[in-house]
Amino acid sequence: MLHLAGMAAAAGVDGCVASPNEIAALRTNRGPAWVIVTPGVRPAGSAAGDQSRIATPRAAARAGAHYLVVGRPITTAPDPAAAAAAVLREMAS
Repeated sequence: MLHLAGMAAAAGVDGCVASPNEIAALRTNRGPAWVIVTPGVRPAGSAAGDQSRIATPRAAARAGAHYLVVGRPITTAPDPAAAAAAVLREMAS
């Protein structure tokens, strides 16, 4: 993964999509300007669903992800706005 990120950077790419498991290594290897988009983000206590490499919003943000992809925990919630607000609160805590 680090080799591929290095090749992408050499080709002029500014970031990548990476699971929560790769965030810390990418941040260390590629530095703070490397943009990391992280799917598989699930609020604490949420079901993993079909995702096997997950993290909480707080953990993903602390590890250094710039953008978090939180799909179904928000879109399938009875109140999506409240679910999104809860994710933001979790990140801030």
